[in-house]
Amino acid sequence: MSFTVPTTDELDLSNCDREPIHQLGRVQQFGYLVAISMDWIIQHVSANVAEIFGSGPDDLLGVPLADILPQSAIHAIRGKLQLLSPNDGSERIFGADFLGDGRRFDVAVHIATNSIIIELEATTEHALGNGNPGSLIKAMIARIQRAEATDAVFKECVRQLRAVTGFDRVMLYRFADNGSGAVVAEALNRDLEPFFGLNYPATDIPRQARRLYVKNRVRIISNVEAQDVDIVPPTNPHGEPLDLSLSVTRAVSPIHVEYLKNMGVSASFSISIVIDDKLWGLFALHHYLPRHLSMEMRSTMELFGQVISLVIEGRLAKEMRLVEEEARDVHDRVVGRLIATSPTMEELVDFADDFRELIPCDGFAVWAKDVVRTVGHCPFPDQMPGIARFLNRASASRVYATDELSSVYPKAHEFVDRAAGLLAIPISRSPRDYLIFFRKELVETVTWAGRPDDKPVEYGPNGPRLTPRKSFEAWQETVRGRSRPWSNSNLKAAEALRVSILEVLLRFNEEAERQQTLATERQELLIAELNHRVRNILSLMRALVVQSRASAKSVDDFATIIGGRIQALARAHDQITDDKYQAQSLRSIIQTEIEAYVGHKVARVHLNGPPILVEAKTFSTLALVFHEMVTNSAKYGALSDSLGEISVDWRIDENDSCEIRWRESGGPPVQPPSRRGFGTTIIERSIPHDLGGEVSIEYHLAGIRGRFLLPPQSFWLADETNTKTHSPGEEDAALSNEAMQPLTDARLAGKCALIVEDNMIISLDAEQMLLDNGAARVMTAMSVREAKRIVENEALDIALLDVNLGGETSFALAPILKQRGIPFVFVTGYGEKLDLPEEIDREVEAIKKPFATDQLVAALDRALARNSE
Repeated sequence: MSFTVPTTDELDLSNCDREPIHQLGRVQQFGYLVAISMDWIIQHVSANVAEIFGSGPDDLLGVPLADILPQSAIHAIRGKLQLLSPNDGSERIFGADFLGDGRRFDVAVHIATNSIIIELEATTEHALGNGNPGSLIKAMIARIQRAEATDAVFKECVRQLRAVTGFDRVMLYRFADNGSGAVVAEALNRDLEPFFGLNYPATDIPRQARRLYVKNRVRIISNVEAQDVDIVPPTNPHGEPLDLSLSVTRAVSPIHVEYLKNMGVSASFSISIVIDDKLWGLFALHHYLPRHLSMEMRSTMELFGQVISLVIEGRLAKEMRLVEEEARDVHDRVVGRLIATSPTMEELVDFADDFRELIPCDGFAVWAKDVVRTVGHCPFPDQMPGIARFLNRASASRVYATDELSSVYPKAHEFVDRAAGLLAIPISRSPRDYLIFFRKELVETVTWAGRPDDKPVEYGPNGPRLTPRKSFEAWQETVRGRSRPWSNSNLKAAEALRVSILEVLLRFNEEAERQQTLATERQELLIAELNHRVRNILSLMRALVVQSRASAKSVDDFATIIGGRIQALARAHDQITDDKYQAQSLRSIIQTEIEAYVGHKVARVHLNGPPILVEAKTFSTLALVFHEMVTNSAKYGALSDSLGEISVDWRIDENDSCEIRWRESGGPPVQPPSRRGFGTTIIERSIPHDLGGEVSIEYHLAGIRGRFLLPPQSFWLADETNTKTHSPGEEDAALSNEAMQPLTDARLAGKCALIVEDNMIISLDAEQMLLDNGAARVMTAMSVREAKRIVENEALDIALLDVNLGGETSFALAPILKQRGIPFVFVTGYGEKLDLPEEIDREVEAIKKPFATDQLVAALDRALARNSE
């Protein structure tokens, strides 16, 4: 029987894929087949059944099975059927007196659609020698598991199989993703030519044959020269052939028989290796004389195949796990750096070395906002827009990879020498941005077992057909246009990186949005505060003019009075906006607001408490709060008439906090405000929000009572004998600076310094400070790149690094300076604590802007001193 195709034009290497090899309608010569219906009526038999039943097909078809088999055999078959589902494997009985006449048979039973198929073979004596299936498999697996490397496992497998089965050649054939395969292990007689390392095209094992290898895990061909036995009748009453997919005696395609004959093989046996329900590989056993294995031995080898599939799967999973663990460590390190720096998409190219360590490649590119930045071997920039448009056609949220870009993107032929393979990670949806990894062309020589396309056409009674190739001599092919393939671990690492980068970018965008929202809120608050204060000041100016007129005796007197009050108001305003930003006395803050806004009524305000100095950052908040308290009292409270008084008392409580009590009395009756104005909001929320303190306001009929609690870090207690307002630590700082001035001059004298600062005015100011304090030479840089050039070409003694250089930070300079032994100090405007990356020494000092000369010189001196230790 030959497989035919309609015309010569349709002939190609995939024609074998169309052959219905599971419906050939024949069994091999050593087997006998009986197919019965679900009500146990004989539907089909093999033409040779008379050899065992004494009756031919004509006498058996349509007869109940119970008429030809004893009740014990019927009972045994029913027992096995209880364990089966349709189209789901077969059950076996070994060495049974199946016909009750003393002859021993091996029997296989399975269900195929609407038929029960019973296959018989004469039992071979001593099929397993002196052992049993379990003991044999246990011994084989024990020897195999002693092998440590996966390749050693493969070699031991074929060695064990050859020893047990006695076949001339045993090969382990591993499939590639495209269906082709290679011999990865081999055990053979010395006289045979080795096939180890040879590749076989996918067409050597058609697709439907690979599917059958998954369903039916073992396959025997005892003698390629033997005549197969027909199944009678070939079809059922509906014209359908019998499905022999799970048959253990099924005949073989004549095309495959011809293939084996061309190889000189007389008998073969195969054992499938199935991993994750896919045909991973195949043990192919060849013998150059006819050879038959009993059903019991074949079943034992089927069990071996199932066990060894688990062993190989475990070894491969272990190797994959080790690779993935290593990749995970690199991934965590890379993501840690990303989180520490929060780069924009355009800045991701700065992490090229880290990404290339995670996913090995020859070139790396970042395509962001229609601009490309590349590192290593990549297509030229003018070729990247076309690649980006090609990638845009792929899924927006999936990693795309190919080791032969030119096969799906023809224009890639133009740069195949620079980039043959591509892996792209999408990092945004609109616009489409990508991280792209490129691999160069890998010119490879593949050794095939004969030319894959060497299949001659023959003409038979049914027209032309492709025949198996006749030559299996090693034939080499040079493969071009491909790169090293991207492994599953590469793809998993890429997917993990995609998710992590999206999280980092999302975090960066959320932080940027939060900062923008916060800045907008601060701006709105500032505008509202400015509007509020300007209106109050204008109203106050008008009131000052009106109220001052009554007490003035002359125009000059009037000018003096109103001028003094306006000056007091100006002093209060100066306190809030003082650019010296020094600590202030709590008493003076309250006193200034009172003098500015209530004038001659100042005697009705009583201040009592210890000499407390408040931090500069605390001062403006308190000035604003007490400004509102005073103005409210002057408008509606105790100072709005001629009798009311105010007592302001403060103390240090048991928690080291400063408690301020505001009490009004003797004024008009107080009513809670009917609406909540901006001034009330400032009073109640400024101290809790800005300082972390507490505020409570009570509206009693006799007068307003307020309680303000300042946390310990916002103030300190001044010397009882000296209540003069000054900056705490000012004298100590001066003395300290004076004490170490000779040492400072000695350390900076003659030194060469580098200032990295993107603001020219600040840079010039710092330069002059260093020159004034003994530095011999000062160089400046506005970017990391410019600074690196100076460090590499100049002899430096000290460096001053502004953290924020606009579009980048100066953190990248730290390891370079440390390697060269150059001490450095950071300058920052970020606030109290600078969050340094982990790789920077914790002892590195950072000073805040704006800095004074003594602060700068002292910090540099300490850095030089540490470096000389």
